[in-house]
Amino acid sequence: MNLHEFQAKQILRSYGVPVPVGIVAETPELAVKAAEEIQQITDSDRWAVKAQIHAGGRGKGGGVKIAQSLHEVWEKSSQIIGMTLVTPQTGPGGKLVSKVLVEQNIFYPGESEPREFYMSMLLNRASGRVMIMYSTEGGMDIEEVAEKTPHLIFTEEVDPKVGLQDFQCRKIAYNFKLEGAAHKNMQKFVKSLYDAYMGSDAALLEINPVFKTSDNLIMAADCKMRLDQNALFRHPDLLAMRDLAEEDPAEVEAGAHHLNYVKLSGNVGCMVNGAGLAMATMDIIKLSGGEPANFLDVGGTANAERVEQAFRIIMKDPNVKVILVNIFGGIVRCDRVAQGIVDAYRNIGTIDIPIIVRLQGTNAEEAKVLIEHSGLKVFSAVLLQEAAELVTKVLEN
Repeated sequence: MNLHEFQAKQILRSYGVPVPVGIVAETPELAVKAAEEIQQITDSDRWAVKAQIHAGGRGKGGGVKIAQSLHEVWEKSSQIIGMTLVTPQTGPGGKLVSKVLVEQNIFYPGESEPREFYMSMLLNRASGRVMIMYSTEGGMDIEEVAEKTPHLIFTEEVDPKVGLQDFQCRKIAYNFKLEGAAHKNMQKFVKSLYDAYMGSDAALLEINPVFKTSDNLIMAADCKMRLDQNALFRHPDLLAMRDLAEEDPAEVEAGAHHLNYVKLSGNVGCMVNGAGLAMATMDIIKLSGGEPANFLDVGGTANAERVEQAFRIIMKDPNVKVILVNIFGGIVRCDRVAQGIVDAYRNIGTIDIPIIVRLQGTNAEEAKVLIEHSGLKVFSAVLLQEAAELVTKVLEN
């Protein structure tokens, strides 16, 4: 589950991670009010106005602006709220911005030069350990840093038996070439950040940049956070932060019916049981010249109702020109799936999209009889390759 920046920073703050003072606002007037409140707390006379969407690269798309007066706070927030923000992570359609985060200015004069670093925490599946990845090149795309200057990327892995050790925090501060108070503050920062990562059951925690102020404070100037969906039952308070408006409506609907669905850009709708079979089905469609329109796993215990809902979700995509149903009956019974296909035809009404059905396994013969006596116009296949070739043939016609 993805979080907004302001939500992620609330979590960081609860674990003692220093973050700039910020207030979220949904209108320009509330943004000005937030700036006034921040000014009273921090004496800041400049503010950052930042679009809140579930995507990175907001600055490149015009979603992050600096305001040097209260009038500019109103002006900049007016420009951002309501805009469709397009970034490298939103796709060409972009995302509608409904709120902004107004934050204090952290670029102020002092005894030393401000500096920006990069830091992220995620699971290294190969080693089964939390990996801390960090770089002196903060404020930049980490992919670009990895490509052009890979020697500037460092990693530190945490043994789950003992947790993050003090010497590892010192090593990170040392590689950042920090001294004195900044060195000590960076150690505290890393320790608190690790506590936040573990305590919230995060799947990804990325700070870009980690900011060293001119008076040697260390702050999370930005934050991208994704929580482990499977651990949310332990965090009802974090689950309450879910913003459905930022998610694909079809994926939200699929989740409500316990379907695993991801929308893609192709024209062949896929309905499969099992993630591995779904991936194989998508591969064979590609190899046969088609393009998958979605990943949809109805699960190992699919019943007629769930299959009908899967059909409804697939058919909401106007790009879908043909639907391929590929079910292997191990736990799930093929006749139940077949009944779901028949029910979907009857309940949805006219379905003018060709449907190719491949049912193999438990009660496959009964399923075949059900479909043949239903009067439905479907194409039947036995082999996966045969099903994929039928998809190509239907699309060509």
